[in-house]
Amino acid sequence: MTSRPCGAQSTLLRRFGRTFRVWGYGVSHSRLLLRSRKDGVEDSRLVLHFEAVESMQLVKRYEDLELHTVDDSEFSRVYEESGVPPEWRDTRLVVRLRSRSGTGYVQCGRVVVDRHQDDEDGPGDASAIRDVVWSLRPSGLRAPCGPAGDTAAHRKE
Repeated sequence: MTSRPCGAQSTLLRRFGRTFRVWGYGVSHSRLLLRSRKDGVEDSRLVLHFEAVESMQLVKRYEDLELHTVDDSEFSRVYEESGVPPEWRDTRLVVRLRSRSGTGYVQCGRVVVDRHQDDEDGPGDASAIRDVVWSLRPSGLRAPCGPAGDTAAHRKE
């Protein structure tokens, strides 16, 4: 959720005019990668890194991918279904993935998008020089609700 009053609807975080494919998931580090290749129009590829992944629901590819926040009810539903302890909620976020070819979500600790000039098909993403173009952490995204529905102050990192 973005830092708005409780009960607010979802918000567009980032739009990509590209097709992304699920590229890999590492169980040991809970890291999910979605990747967009060079396509003749774009001279670089983009890689979305979802770190500290707790749960996800995905399709194999996303055409014209958009990342959105989720509303309060979906946020609560994802947390209940994933079994993440309530005390961890301020350290995780839920990102809705929307596209022409399907939707999904990722519950994670951080999202980083970086650009690469090469178009290697190997596992070079982890060791390649990263040109970070966007990142998102939960701090400042979700304002916890007090008992009367008021927005509480944000926790400092």
